[in-house]
Amino acid sequence: MRKDLMDILACPMCKGELELTIDEEEADEVIQGSLVCGKCNERYPIDDGIPNLLPPDLRKQAEAQAG
Repeated sequence: MRKDLMDILACPMCKGELELTIDEEEADEVIQGSLVCGKCNERYPIDDGIPNLLPPDLRKQAEAQAG
């Protein structure tokens, strides 16, 4: 995920501002990390450079289906 996307991303649950936590990066790309909402404290993972902004219940359902 490009760091400059932080300017346009918002929490899909409450529209709050997201804070970026970086676990792994290459140049200006976040490879592993998370986005945390400063308002509702929901956490959204970033895996292989892709932020998963599905709401928590849909994320769990998608993970269960992926097996």
